[in-house]
Amino acid sequence: MDSYIEITIKPDAEMRENVLLNKVYTKLHKALFTLKSDSIGVSFPSYQVKLGRVIRIHSCDAMLHDLTGMNWLGGLVGYCDVSDIQAVPSECEYRTVSRIQSSMSQSKLKRLIKRGSISDEQVKSYKAKMFTKGLDNPYFELESGSNGHKHRRYLQFSEIKKAPVQGYFDQFGLSKTATVPWF
Repeated sequence: MDSYIEITIKPDAEMRENVLLNKVYTKLHKALFTLKSDSIGVSFPSYQVKLGRVIRIHSCDAMLHDLTGMNWLGGLVGYCDVSDIQAVPSECEYRTVSRIQSSMSQSKLKRLIKRGSISDEQVKSYKAKMFTKGLDNPYFELESGSNGHKHRRYLQFSEIKKAPVQGYFDQFGLSKTATVPWF
């Protein structure tokens, strides 16, 4: 991961920051799926409580050229400042950006009820625990291309590391093991 592209979103009255970030990330996911990429990772250098307005896409120079050649942002390019491919600074730190899922969800509860493996009293207890153990992490709200259903993809950031860890990324640019440059 020696190169990156930086995308800064430019929200306006017509397109709010969170909506625009969700749309850009959805388009990136579709592009990574089309490329069948397992070597492109993402980071959010402005992350504090929210993900911020900047997405960095990390990979090798050749892979980023393939991505930029797809014109994957389409009509959203007017809402974004997209940098040229740049070299990652030699002095930087690293971290993983990965997905985190709650162990308790409404869909899991429905499956338990349908199977008959949970009593009415246990349903109440499950719901109470589900609401107290919610995730505070930043997330994207994505819409499925196949059925139109919306779902949240919560993100988790590891502690900062001094050395990179090689590995593979999913088609959302996330990995539980592989690090991305953090600067």
